[in-house]
Amino acid sequence: MQNRDSELETSGKIIGFYEREFYCFSNFSSFRVKWRGKDWQTSEHAYQAAKFFLSDPVISEKIRNANSAHEAFKSAQKYADKVPANWSKIKVNIMEDICRNKLNQNLYVKKKLLQTKNLKIVEDSPKDSCWGWGKNRKGRNELGKIWMKLRDELAK
Repeated sequence: MQNRDSELETSGKIIGFYEREFYCFSNFSSFRVKWRGKDWQTSEHAYQAAKFFLSDPVISEKIRNANSAHEAFKSAQKYADKVPANWSKIKVNIMEDICRNKLNQNLYVKKKLLQTKNLKIVEDSPKDSCWGWGKNRKGRNELGKIWMKLRDELAK
């Protein structure tokens, strides 16, 4: 992992945010967010709970009250069979809405986003090839794309 971190930080071509300086872009970072009329400990809490808003509000509330982002993630995994069938079609828009609220409510996040200038932002997680670039660095990087879109909106 050390070589990977050094390469990313010295290349000057991308901003990686998997547990380094720009960790504030991670859903697991400790930035509260008000979203859809509720206060969430992290954006991960909000995202995981959103999966169950319609199918099971009790599970959604349980996730909202989880002690950590990791616990919220694990709780949602336990109830994967109750996630709506259309989730894969709506999840990116939901994440974008959560991130937009996080950005607008946390000046530090806004400051860090502006520091990225016009560099590519990547969730350089070796585990997640949907939200990040995954093990082989060929993933979709949807979370990085969201942050770049929000940065472009800020610039206007």
